Amino acid sequence: MSGGLLLLHGLAGGPLAWAPLRARLPETLPVRAPVLPWSAGEGLRWDHRADPVRAVAGAMAGPGGVPDVVVAHSYAANVLLTLLADRTRPRPAAVVLVAPFYRASEEDFDWAAMTRYMDGFLPLIDEGLRVGSAGRLSGELRASMALRIRDRLGPYGWIRFFDAYLRTPFLDTAALDLPVLIVGGEQDPAARPRDARALAAALPDCRLELLPACGHNAMIEHPDRFADLVRGFLARFVPIPIRKQPEPI
Repeated sequence: MSGGLLLLHGLAGGPLAWAPLRARLPETLPVRAPVLPWSAGEGLRWDHRADPVRAVAGAMAGPGGVPDVVVAHSYAANVLLTLLADRTRPRPAAVVLVAPFYRASEEDFDWAAMTRYMDGFLPLIDEGLRVGSAGRLSGELRASMALRIRDRLGPYGWIRFFDAYLRTPFLDTAALDLPVLIVGGEQDPAARPRDARALAAALPDCRLELLPACGHNAMIEHPDRFADLVRGFLARFVPIPIRKQPEPI
């Protein structure tokens, strides 16, 4: 059986973020969307001992074997890049990175950037809840939920994210010589379009798609366009089983 598709949610996200995509994929395609340690799920709390790379490696080694293609959002995209830069690890045929973070030089980081991302963490969680709920949550309830999620992830969660971002100038992009599709939003306030452009330029085999009128969650904000991009990319790498028709009686 094909290794199929593995979907990795971002920081303060969860498997439900992929529901619009899954609804637009062939039913016969094997798809996995595990809950990762940085999920927004109730009862989960970031553990400072947890190794994000090991968590993604564990997801890659799940039922069905190494996936044909991995789609990773935001923080998970950066963890995935760190994992795949190690050529000794099992690899998928290709990856889709949604709203990845990247800067080519350590000189691109300063104290102002750190402050901006720390102050922007809560609004980014709030925005994810807004688009994910399709406006069904009141502003007051959404703000309360965002605070609860932020506090559950805690300083360790945020530091893990920003540490991964700080390490991107040292990423061995030459080792990432597998086909990559980057999907970003032209209006993403966190993983800015310049990050996507810089990463696409640094990777050996990369296609970049920046969606207009789109923020940090392309798979939710523009589900049809996002699914079209992913399906077109998948067609090159994933053998999709054909559903057998019932035998005539």
